[in-house]
Amino acid sequence: MSIRNWNRRLVAASALAVLAAGAARAETVNPLAEKVRAADSRFADVAAAKAEGYAPIPCASGLSGGAMGIHYVNAAYLKDDAVDVGKPEAVMYEPMADGTLKLIAVEYITSKGPASLEGHLFNFNTAPNRYGLGPFYELHVWAWKQNPTGAFADMNPNVSCDAMKGM
Repeated sequence: MSIRNWNRRLVAASALAVLAAGAARAETVNPLAEKVRAADSRFADVAAAKAEGYAPIPCASGLSGGAMGIHYVNAAYLKDDAVDVGKPEAVMYEPMADGTLKLIAVEYITSKGPASLEGHLFNFNTAPNRYGLGPFYELHVWAWKQNPTGAFADMNPNVSCDAMKGM
């Protein structure tokens, strides 16, 4: 291989590395996730969620793998249809092997749509659904646990409900 071809390959490889680093940085710098962390970090202790009227529903696993974790849902927020970064309709926890719950994400839910938050469109869910709700719009924000399928995807392949077995 000539020096010229080697230099071209080196430049191309360097450019790809810079692009990949930029893409990785873009995934970790997410203005909405940062706002969610700032507004909702109080939920790191599940007792705070309970004190604010949130109640658990079973751990939700995906059919093809991954999970959403245990949702603690605030029925009053679910009914009001308002979307407020500091008042998510659901706070999501991953059950850990030692019996603790780790805050991983929040979910915003409204029946009014199409809905968006900070420019991010909500997903539409039809009825009937596994939650027994009418049609609704929802947006997950994986603010505390990285989701390789995206910061707003429903399921996270890095989350598991396995620790719930035997509890």
